[in-house]
Amino acid sequence: MIRPDIFTKTAIALKNIGETRLPELRKIKEWQSKYRVLMTLGKELPAFDSKWQQDEFLVQGCESKTWLIHYQDPLTKQHFWAFDSEARIVKGLIILILAQVNGFTCEELASATPELLLNELQLQQNISQSRTNGLLAVLTKIKNVI
Repeated sequence: MIRPDIFTKTAIALKNIGETRLPELRKIKEWQSKYRVLMTLGKELPAFDSKWQQDEFLVQGCESKTWLIHYQDPLTKQHFWAFDSEARIVKGLIILILAQVNGFTCEELASATPELLLNELQLQQNISQSRTNGLLAVLTKIKNVI
């Protein structure tokens, strides 16, 4: 059983990252500086218990093992995620996506385009094709909850 508090703690961390770290990241022009920020973002998330690192939560298509778990609040109909990855850069990239859509309803998710941020920050040209494929797999998994 997944603890509901992991979704609450992750939501708070993602909101904070979206409000503070994302504007900082938008100002950075050089890739190496962006990379360093992305590598540290995962430290701001709550611990993801190793017992949740189950095959059923694995994102297929990711180069590094990545686990994504989902919860929909029955009252508000909002969708929440918690996740972990073996690769710090992957964690940072997923944080950028989830910071934009965590807490959305189905209607909001249907029109969301979190991948545009990756283009805006010019991240896709600096990450490998396999990492890009992994991010697309995460986006697909997020959109599939609708």
